[in-house]
Amino acid sequence: MTVIDSATSQVIATIPLGKRPRGIHASPDKKTLYVALSGSPIAGPDVDESTLPPPDKSADGIGVFDVKQNKLVRIIHGGSDPENFDLSKDGKQLFISNEDISAVSIVDITSGSVLKTLKIGAQPEGVKVTPNGRLVYITSEETGSISVLDPAAGKIISTFKVGHRPRSIAFMPDGSRAYINAENDGTVVVADAVKHKMLTTIPLGKPSVIKPMAVLLSPDGTRLYVSTGRGHQVFTINTATNTVLGAVEVGQRPWGIGLSPDTKTLYTANGPSNDISVVDLATNTVVKKIKAGTGPWGVIALEQ
Repeated sequence: MTVIDSATSQVIATIPLGKRPRGIHASPDKKTLYVALSGSPIAGPDVDESTLPPPDKSADGIGVFDVKQNKLVRIIHGGSDPENFDLSKDGKQLFISNEDISAVSIVDITSGSVLKTLKIGAQPEGVKVTPNGRLVYITSEETGSISVLDPAAGKIISTFKVGHRPRSIAFMPDGSRAYINAENDGTVVVADAVKHKMLTTIPLGKPSVIKPMAVLLSPDGTRLYVSTGRGHQVFTINTATNTVLGAVEVGQRPWGIGLSPDTKTLYTANGPSNDISVVDLATNTVVKKIKAGTGPWGVIALEQ
């Protein structure tokens, strides 16, 4: 993990976490960061997995990082090949996508035990808890679907299609709608998050070029930000009209994105160029690029 002082854009620490860190999320009190770690080798859409080395299952887990101490303090077993996850609103449970076994796991943070593992669509990735905390959406890339988990009941209550290769989910603050990327369609899907069904799509460009990856809403729900991988850009969408307001070129294959606490700055993780772009949202321009280790996947901004 690379720790950056946002005021100076200087790297202040680099801390080892484990193999293949990907999903990153903060505890409700922002004192702890959780990071998905995996011993499974990287395998893109066109890679023959039979040619890859065997997975190191001992490396699978969720790293627990203490923000004040600036160090990794614990690793929680998170089931097989955790890619992404979200936390319950009370910060007591993790909901984890287990990519290689097409499942979602419910994990108790205090005990570190897997409470339940449920089979869902192939290649699950994005995980997001609804604003009221009652349900969890999980994307499945290969099957192009969303699985709706009821944690209290411990079961999947609905599954619906949302386009090709969904990876990320963002909910409106009132929980009425969900925005989900459809990477191979070049679109963002708008879904009814009460009836759990697809409503419409927002086209961003040619699917061969524009590959929507991460979706992130402003706290007030008025703006949706979408990274586009090999499209090199981040799009801004007006959620009142579901129309594109503009785009900014940020770098090579932007994936994870994060907003500053004051919502004035957007950060993008650019894997191939090993850096973070800093976007001034008032002018929609990149004002800085910061080196950040090798292949940065996700980014999160915390107020200290």
